[in-house]
Parts: sequence; C-alpha cells; structure tokens
Amino acid sequence: MKTLLSSNLGRLRLLGKLEGSSLLLLVFVAVPLKHLWNYPLLVQILGQIHGLLFVLFVLNTISVATEKRWVFSQTTWKVLLACIVPFGTFYIDKKILQSQESAQ
Repeated sequence: MKTLLSSNLGRLRLLGKLEGSSLLLLVFVAVPLKHLWNYPLLVQILGQIHGLLFVLFVLNTISVATEKRWVFSQTTWKVLLACIVPFGTFYIDKKILQSQESAQ
C-alpha cells in the first residue's frame, strides 16, 4: 500500500492539506481572535506555520510540475493559485492531484 509520503505527488497532496488547513485556521480562527478579542498570539504562531507550509507547497508544486512535465497553462497555474484561495488546495487535490496519483 502506497502512502502519501512515498512520492513527490503524494507529498504535494499532504502539503496541500496541511497548507489549506493552516490557511483556514488563520483566516477563520486566529484573525477573528486578534481583531475581536485582542488576542494576537495565535496569528503570530499560525502565520509563521502557514508561511512555511505555503513556501513548501509552492516549491513542491514546481518540483512535481517539472517531474510530471505539466504544461503551465493547463495544470501548474491552477495548483499554484489554489494555495492562496481558502479551500483551494482541497479542491485541487480532488480535481487534479488525486487523479494524477491514481494514474501512476
């Protein structure tokens, strides 16, 4: 049985889930806590974690795109755009990444 970590594409899918979750926590939990209840600590912590996951996701996307020879105008830009839209990485995982992994 293959795990998510056994391939670059699997690692990209895992990073997408982590990055997407960190973005949702940041936007829907940490930022409201900061602005409504003057509690900025969670934004400081989650902001750094999300930033790291974002960079790793972008770098892994470029790595997988090169390895899989994705055409930028067809696939790569969609995956890169997904990481800046809430729920985007979950959508792209379902629509693009999951089917590419099962095709291996």
